[in-house]
Amino acid sequence: MKAAAFDYVRAASVEHALEQLAAHGADAKLLAGGQSLVPMMAMRLLRPALLIDIHRLTALQSIQPQAHAVRTGAGVRQAALEQALAGDATLYAQLPLVAQALRWVGHAQTRNRGTVGGSLVHADPSAELPLAALVLNATLHLHQQGEPGSPAQRSLDAGAFLTGPMSCAATETECLTAIDWPVWQGPGTGSAFDEVAIRHGDFALASAAAQLQVDPQGICRRASFGAGGVAGVPLVFPHLADQQHHAHA
Repeated sequence: MKAAAFDYVRAASVEHALEQLAAHGADAKLLAGGQSLVPMMAMRLLRPALLIDIHRLTALQSIQPQAHAVRTGAGVRQAALEQALAGDATLYAQLPLVAQALRWVGHAQTRNRGTVGGSLVHADPSAELPLAALVLNATLHLHQQGEPGSPAQRSLDAGAFLTGPMSCAATETECLTAIDWPVWQGPGTGSAFDEVAIRHGDFALASAAAQLQVDPQGICRRASFGAGGVAGVPLVFPHLADQQHHAHA
């Protein structure tokens, strides 16, 4: 099948994209990498009247280490983040779980186009980045056109953002602009990501992600675990170390 007819606008800025969303509402869709949106349009599961192309907006493509998190623009290509993590040992040490998750995302060709924010907004329950975002309790920043008495920005943690299969909390007039990936402070942090699929790059039948922190005495002080592809949204258990501590108290 082919996509239904639609109009196309290349956004000149984030503000321009927000203006278009405010003007067209449910009839418009943002186009970033297109690795999820375009196939759904081709199957006519989605029929937007207008595509707003944001893939050239450099304001959405930065990777910025901060005091307690690494902020990635929503438009950062998955391959660009993967390469940045692989090429910078300090950055990798801050986000090891994200680096491990990215290796499982589709194929190299799709990661070259797919964006970090696009995967989160698409909210596929078997996707790797939503699972990593939940395990780390990432914060997602949304913008919409400002109105008198109404804020132009709001921030949600991943648990509030991911609301169901292929469903997120972003409204029809909002654009995801950035994600803060928390950095676990101090030594002794380890992580792992694994999944089962018919072939590497296919949708995961099930996946698992974990990050934990062990103190110098070898006692696990912090642990978060999650499973993807097993429910409408990935399941996450962020307080395993706390529960273990209480069990032995």
